[in-house]
Amino acid sequence: MNRRHFFKGLLGAAAVVAARPREASASTPPSDQLFHIPEAFASPVLESLRPVIEESRDVKTDISKIVEHSRWLACEELPIPKFALPFGIGRENPKEAIDYLLVANVLNFAFTDFETQVKFQADYSGQHWSDSQAMFACIKRALDEEIPFLGGAYLSRVTRADLKHVFRGNIEMPMLDERVEILQAVGQTLEANYDGRFCNFVEAAAPRLYADGQGLIDKLVREFPRFNDVSPYAGHEIKLYKLAQLGIWTVYSALHGSNTFKLEDPEKITAFADYIVPVALEAMGILIYSPALKERIENHKMIPANSPQEVEIRAHTLYATALLAEEINKRRPADRQIIIPQIDARLWTHFHTTFCPHHLTRTIMY
Repeated sequence: MNRRHFFKGLLGAAAVVAARPREASASTPPSDQLFHIPEAFASPVLESLRPVIEESRDVKTDISKIVEHSRWLACEELPIPKFALPFGIGRENPKEAIDYLLVANVLNFAFTDFETQVKFQADYSGQHWSDSQAMFACIKRALDEEIPFLGGAYLSRVTRADLKHVFRGNIEMPMLDERVEILQAVGQTLEANYDGRFCNFVEAAAPRLYADGQGLIDKLVREFPRFNDVSPYAGHEIKLYKLAQLGIWTVYSALHGSNTFKLEDPEKITAFADYIVPVALEAMGILIYSPALKERIENHKMIPANSPQEVEIRAHTLYATALLAEEINKRRPADRQIIIPQIDARLWTHFHTTFCPHHLTRTIMY
């Protein structure tokens, strides 16, 4: 999924010092058998991973490889990418930017046909777009056509025919029926509680991810089921929250430099458990797959959503990137500390075009 095509430009270290955790003191790295949450990044998502990390059968995290790769990654700049608002949307109106980014993020999944492997593509403004940027372009094209695509009233009544028109391209947008159902539910909540707009939702939340149920992630996953990305594992509920966190992260990275969006705890954002970051971690030897799982991935066999193998891939991705960020911070000065999404961005940008196969799962969550 080409989820960060529009990240352009870099923020200087001075602009993000307040968002960075304090430098970790040197210590012995955790063992492969001991579950360990980096204190600087502790969150409900990371805290929920323990059952998976301790009981996994098909995926393991190699701590020694985390230490090894942290030595050279610590020497890189690892900037926070600045999300450039696509097509100039919201450049003069931060509320419109919030509406656009969060509505688009509702639909930020499955852009490749599962049967043919053909990616969704569309033409807009004299250019050819593919994958998630084609979705961004189609939404902008709809707005140009005066379709009120960012409003709850429209979304709550959207039809399959409406979406087929908005997302007209080389193929029918994958999982179109699921998208209709998702948008209708999101639109109904926006219309009932927030005058039809995500910007009002953001204003109603505490300026934190987690705040005794009133934070942005707290409210997104509770009030909008499409964002409640959780999976069962050995009788436990595992919180993964990929799109909820990615939505807030894109808004933060697009707007916080202009002081129009406040987020007091960005260090609690984890990596975004998708298809690409696990490929990077496995290639680096940080994630170790069982022969059975590796055979499924290499032969492009579907792995069911919420199956133990899928949950283990995603959970270990979140765990390994948190430990990697912690180890990197041990090797960097206080004014060069990083947060986990910086590692996610580094791995994703270098591996999203790789020929190495990734796991295949039919899901609305990533």
